[in-house]
Amino acid sequence: MSSRLEEAFAAVPRRDFLPARQHRYADLDQALDIGYGVTNSQPTTVRNMLALLDPQPGDRVLDVGSGSGWTTALLAHLVGPTGSVVGVERIPQLVEASRASLGDRYPNAEVHEAEPRVLGWPAGSPYDRVLVSAAAGAVPHQLLEQLVIGGVLVLPVDGVMHRVVLSPEGPVVEKHGRYLFVPLIED
Repeated sequence: MSSRLEEAFAAVPRRDFLPARQHRYADLDQALDIGYGVTNSQPTTVRNMLALLDPQPGDRVLDVGSGSGWTTALLAHLVGPTGSVVGVERIPQLVEASRASLGDRYPNAEVHEAEPRVLGWPAGSPYDRVLVSAAAGAVPHQLLEQLVIGGVLVLPVDGVMHRVVLSPEGPVVEKHGRYLFVPLIED
């Protein structure tokens, strides 16, 4: 793991983004239930996804399925004060909880409730990086349309982690191991 990722994980404690009943499990390398049928992903999975995404200082990042806000905060730390992160979550209670957890500590991050039949957050596009923490059946064109040329999309598709780089000729896909995620809701 890169030193930037190590620093981000040290600076953004997972415990701060978990319900109180899960605090004692925050250091375990496993997914944890955060209610509403979703989980806070296993730290190893999050590290692997962030390594594939490779967010840089100054990047604009979209975090789809932001859940508790932990990945949004990690991304905000990684892109620094000149970057920005937009989290999108479909569960209103998690939107509120993640906003409260982010507080004033991450002024370069915001979380929105997903709009019906809209994937991502087109109003804030284009993005340099898009992270999706839910399983898709295919690489969603709606998200590719929100990426800059040269931008990177990381998401699980049919249980396999995909890293997609949007080249001028179209998407270039790499596959990186099997993962289990809740389904992406693509209305």
